[in-house]
Amino acid sequence: MDEKKMHIAMYPWLAMSHLNAFLQLSNKFAERGHKISFLSPKKTQVKFEPFNLHKHLINFVPVAVPCVDGLPPGTETTADVPYPLHSLVMTAMDLTEPAIEAILSDLKPDFVLYDFTHWLPPLAHKLGIKAIQYCFISSATIGFLVSPERKLHEKILTEADLLKPPPNFPSSKIMLRAHEARGLAAATVKQFGGISFTERQLLAFTLCDAISFKTCKEIEGPYCDYLGSQFGKPVILAGPVLPEPPRSVLEAKWDKLLGGFKAKSLIYCAFGSECTMKKDQFQELLLGFELSGFPFLAALKPPMGCETIESALPEGFEERVKGRGFVHGGWVQQQLILNHPSVGCFVTHCGSSSLSEAMMTECQLVLLPNVGDQIINARLMGRDLKVGVEVEKGDEDGLFTREGVCRAMMTVMDENSEIGKQVRENHGIQREFLLSKGLESSYIDGFVQNLHELLRPN
Repeated sequence: MDEKKMHIAMYPWLAMSHLNAFLQLSNKFAERGHKISFLSPKKTQVKFEPFNLHKHLINFVPVAVPCVDGLPPGTETTADVPYPLHSLVMTAMDLTEPAIEAILSDLKPDFVLYDFTHWLPPLAHKLGIKAIQYCFISSATIGFLVSPERKLHEKILTEADLLKPPPNFPSSKIMLRAHEARGLAAATVKQFGGISFTERQLLAFTLCDAISFKTCKEIEGPYCDYLGSQFGKPVILAGPVLPEPPRSVLEAKWDKLLGGFKAKSLIYCAFGSECTMKKDQFQELLLGFELSGFPFLAALKPPMGCETIESALPEGFEERVKGRGFVHGGWVQQQLILNHPSVGCFVTHCGSSSLSEAMMTECQLVLLPNVGDQIINARLMGRDLKVGVEVEKGDEDGLFTREGVCRAMMTVMDENSEIGKQVRENHGIQREFLLSKGLESSYIDGFVQNLHELLRPN
């Protein structure tokens, strides 16, 4: 492309998955010669340095995160605190507004990409900078929950409202259960940095110059078109923005452990860095793995009220699964594990990053969403695309059983199951599409072209 190289600033929500998603996109832009100023907290930058693939073009700009009452000293991201304190991290991030204005005023980028900081578009416009809302939460989730059709500035969403999609929402199998609608209705009014989460999202989408999503039109096209018409904004798709292949090798202890099992025989389970389960559901999950008879590796945080994984295990569990079942409380090399020949199934909480990694592999998907956008992601994957099987939960209480966990795993692992055959075939089709030559490049090139068009005078 012979058009001028752009300077793009990035300021994502201070959660590791969001920072990671923005850095992945930064690498794609830098690959094409565009300059990136990546705004993030100082200590956190060190963790992302190894994933900066274009150090001559991607510059990390340190942002000091102010102290806020209730946050432990030194808090920089949501990974530093339990879930109930995430709203205070947003409060701290909002307090960076004067510092961000000074940084952007000095850098003078063409664009700033953001997600939850609803105050960034007015600030950017004052400085003559275009503001792009980059959302790696699915367009289906945004369309279902915060579409302008919901008239959220006039009323508070109720459980009954969320049991059905907005009037013009695309024809879809995405529906919520009673407990999910109840939980999401409560989440929409929850204070998130001093204003409700819904109000923050509405402003972030309404005030920007364009909305962008980490997705493909072939997968979420109708939802993206719907949001473009609802918000009256250009919608730019970044494509799959697949994670780069790991440059490291699997740690010897995991390679040895996984190497002891037959091909495609082992269940791998991980629920991300922020999901903390209740102890009874944590135990029910593990008992479901035991019941299945399959070998398994579960990388999970200790449940609520427990200091260690060991103290939370069901009675007698370790002895009963010795040699075939392993529960680990720390970080693991997820991409490498998902691609290991012995791993045949991935039990996931349906976070966007985990789903992206999983769709590049041949692992079958068992969907067990926990909160928020994970729920709609699970419906999109399980019902719309039919690439995985969701664990059944109680409609009212939202609880799953060991039998339900076992049944979902047996379904995707059974070569003779009709549903299992269907999800394996569909997963294979989607995987082939996502990895098809030139797909990602064409989307990123299109994204860049759209940005250039936004810079042209009207």
